[in-house]
Amino acid sequence: MQLNKNILNSLSPESGLSVPEPSIFELPEKVLQFGTGVLLRALPDYFIDKANKQGLFNGRVVVVKSTPGTADAFAKQDNLYTICVRGLEQGDVTKEDIINASISRVLHADTEWSKVLECAGNPNMQVVISNTTEVGIQFSEDKVHDLPPASFPGKLLSFLYKRFKYFEGNGHGMIIIPTELISDNGDMLKEIVARMARENALEKEFLSWLEEENVFCNSLVDRIVPGKPHPAEWQQLCSELGYTDELLTMSEVFRLWAIQGDDRVKKVLSFHETDDAVKIEPDITLFKELKLRLLNGTHTFNCGTAFLCGFDISREAITHPVYGKFTKGLMHAEIAPSIPYAIDEQTKRQFADNTFERFCNPFINHQWQSVATQYTSKMKMRNVPLLVRYVELHAAVPERMATAFAAYLLYMRSVKVENGKYYGLRNGTEYEISDNHADYFHHLWKQQMPEQVVEQVTSNVALWGVDLHQLPDFTKTVVEKLSDMLERSVMEVVTDTVNANVSIL
Repeated sequence: MQLNKNILNSLSPESGLSVPEPSIFELPEKVLQFGTGVLLRALPDYFIDKANKQGLFNGRVVVVKSTPGTADAFAKQDNLYTICVRGLEQGDVTKEDIINASISRVLHADTEWSKVLECAGNPNMQVVISNTTEVGIQFSEDKVHDLPPASFPGKLLSFLYKRFKYFEGNGHGMIIIPTELISDNGDMLKEIVARMARENALEKEFLSWLEEENVFCNSLVDRIVPGKPHPAEWQQLCSELGYTDELLTMSEVFRLWAIQGDDRVKKVLSFHETDDAVKIEPDITLFKELKLRLLNGTHTFNCGTAFLCGFDISREAITHPVYGKFTKGLMHAEIAPSIPYAIDEQTKRQFADNTFERFCNPFINHQWQSVATQYTSKMKMRNVPLLVRYVELHAAVPERMATAFAAYLLYMRSVKVENGKYYGLRNGTEYEISDNHADYFHHLWKQQMPEQVVEQVTSNVALWGVDLHQLPDFTKTVVEKLSDMLERSVMEVVTDTVNANVSIL
């Protein structure tokens, strides 16, 4: 059987599967969502579906698809899909299967833009959600009356302008929540939409309505969603569920959606009442810093280090008896104390412990090579501030950070360039270095000795925004560790670092 409305009555409630009641399909459309991706389906749409099933929020989602391809998979399944939640909670395995009925329609922007604009006249519409990748939130010279405008901000402006005209500027503004992984994403989107409105010479009354009646919320999303599993695993899950689902999505247990907003936002987003993982606060900096430093920062310090130690996926490294200690010490002893924001120690410790457990999830295959994409920019944004602050606070070099920085430099050493791609070497096997600065490192390693590479990289202010060479003993320590890695192995240097810094454990 293929998942659709017709089979819901035949599904056994004893299986533990969460199945929507028929009344769910009669709920009004309240949300316009730009994007069909798995993160949206497994986080915002997850919360909306959960609330609807508990008699709260009581609204469904109209999805706008702008990427190539058709929406046939959604149509064939009556827009239903399964979320298979798998993970660890306090050491115990957790499994949950949910048929999500939050989506009412999927409209393709290129062929059904008139239907999208019809939604602007729906008085029940209250919320806009987006995830169009970080590239999606950029200024464009779109024309508001294009069918449709090319960019996401252009499409949003077109929708809002249509709504303004339909209701003649009398209220009916929207709560707009971008989830793209950009700092202050709501503020940025608002600025771009307002600029585009001015470039399109829209009336001053619209600009006032845009400012006064609509709320653009900064937000942060956090959930590992690998998406549809590999064919063999997908077939096994479908066999267990009793039906075929082309949109089946895997997700970890942990979830967080932090939204910067006031009481008006809380009232509209009533789904927050069903799950405390939805945080609506006047300031979400705390959540941003915890995630950016302890989750993303740890991943960035680890990706090249763990990969060169011979591990391909996150779980393999974190559950290793030695490398796991390296990571735990990195998080608790070096990253947490260096977060450049006032957070109490208990909160940081709890978040670090939860994050470490997430890294151990036996159901998630998180590839280190994927994490290492744009390694340099991630190191600059996530980790350089931690490194600088640690030295400022302790007047000492953070040994684990220095080890990870040395491994980063070694990872960036390419041995071959082919068709514009750069390749490093691990145990005799080539790997691709996907980094905008790959050419810089290729020529640096080609011409310099390891100690010169370290000195030139750490003193490159243009690369880091700060002179890392000025940090006392940092360059010296990285040179020592990099030289040791070249003479022996990365894993042996990591082991030495763990053995020399056991107090945290």
